[in-house]
Amino acid sequence: MLDVTRLRVLVAVARYGSVTAAAKALNYAQPSVSHHLARLEAETGIKLIQRAGRGIRLTDAGRLLAERAAEVIGRLDAAESELAAYTGLRAGRLRLAAFPSALGTIVPAAAALLREHQPSVDLRLTEAEPPEALRMLRAGYVDVALVFRYSAEAPEAQQAAGSPDGTGSPDGTGSPDAAGGQDAAGTPGGLGRHGGLGGLPGLGSLTGHGRGEPGADFYGGVNPAADDDAAIDITEGVRERLLLEEPVYLVTSVHDTEASCADLSRYARHRWIAGCDRCRAHLLRQCALAGFTPKIAFTTDDYVAVQALVAADLGVSTLPALCLRAARHPGIKTVPLQGTRRYVFAVRYGDPPDPPAVQVLMDVLRTAAMPPQRASGNLAEEAVRLQLPGAPG
Repeated sequence: MLDVTRLRVLVAVARYGSVTAAAKALNYAQPSVSHHLARLEAETGIKLIQRAGRGIRLTDAGRLLAERAAEVIGRLDAAESELAAYTGLRAGRLRLAAFPSALGTIVPAAAALLREHQPSVDLRLTEAEPPEALRMLRAGYVDVALVFRYSAEAPEAQQAAGSPDGTGSPDGTGSPDAAGGQDAAGTPGGLGRHGGLGGLPGLGSLTGHGRGEPGADFYGGVNPAADDDAAIDITEGVRERLLLEEPVYLVTSVHDTEASCADLSRYARHRWIAGCDRCRAHLLRQCALAGFTPKIAFTTDDYVAVQALVAADLGVSTLPALCLRAARHPGIKTVPLQGTRRYVFAVRYGDPPDPPAVQVLMDVLRTAAMPPQRASGNLAEEAVRLQLPGAPG
C-alpha cells in the first residue's frame, strides 16, 4: 500500500517543479521531502525522479504516478469535506469550475439564488475550459464542472426546439435580439424533451448507464473530452446533466454590406477569428462542411474581444448564444447557423447520491440556465425546494 503522505510529496514536486518549492508549499524541511521521495521509490521499486542539470524532473513513471496520486488525494480531500458537511462540522463548501460565457451568465444567477436561500453555503468559483474543468473534477479540486460540446443537429431536435428552423426562437429567427430583447439560448431539460440525446450525431448514446435521476444523469456514453488528447481518460465515472441547448451564430460587422446569410461558404475569402481549442475545432469542422478552410487571423477565448475584432471589421467569427447573452457589442450583427448546436452540461464525479449542498447547486444551475422569461417564473418554486436538510429556513 502506497503511503498517502509520500504521494502528496510527489504531487507537490510535480506541481511546483523542484524539491525546494515543494518543501516550501508543504511546510516541510527540504531533507524531509527528499527522504519521502526516496522511500516512495523504494516502495514502488521504480525510479520516479531523475537529475536534470541543477534540479530534478519526474520520469515517465513518476509523472504517471503523480497524475494518479493527484486524483486520489483530491478525492480524499473531497471526502473529508463532504463528511464534515454531513456531520455538521461545516455549513458547506461548494467548488464550481465553469467556462467563461457560463461564468458571465448562468453562474452569477445561480450563485445569487444560492446565496439568497442558502447563505451558509460557501461557493468558490474557478474559470476553466472543459478539458481542464474535467481534470479538476476528477482530481477532486471542484465538486461540479460546467462543460460544453458542439454537435450536429438532428431533424427531430430542430422540431422539438419549438421553431421552424430549429434555432430555438419562437419566430424562427434564433436571434438574441428576438422575442422582446431576450436571448435565444435554447432551453434546459432537453433530455426530457428529446427523450435522450442518442439521436444526435456526435453525441453518442446517453440513455444507458443512468444511475441518478431518471432522464437527467448519465455515466459514460459520451466522452466530454472527445477533442482532448490527454493520455488518461478523464471521463471515467462522470455523471452529466444537460442544462442548456443553444444555437450558434455567425457574427459579422454591421459595416458588412452583404446581407446576413448563414451560408459560411460566402465568407470563404474573409479572415476569421477563432476561439478556444474546442470552439476552434468546431469552426474548422463547420467551414470544412461548407467546402473551405478558414483563414484564421486571430485566436482568443475572450468572447468580448472576438466581438470587438469583428466590429472593427477585422474578420468574422462564430459564437454560441451564451456569449451574446453575456455581452453584445453594438457593432456586430448575427445570424443563426443551421445544423449545429452547443450543449451545456453540469458534470459530477463518482457514485450518487450527491451531498445535499451539491444537489442544491445542481438545482440552482438548472434554474439559472433557463431563458430569463422562463426562469423568473420558477424562482418562487425553487426557493421552496432549495433547503438543505437541517438548514434554517
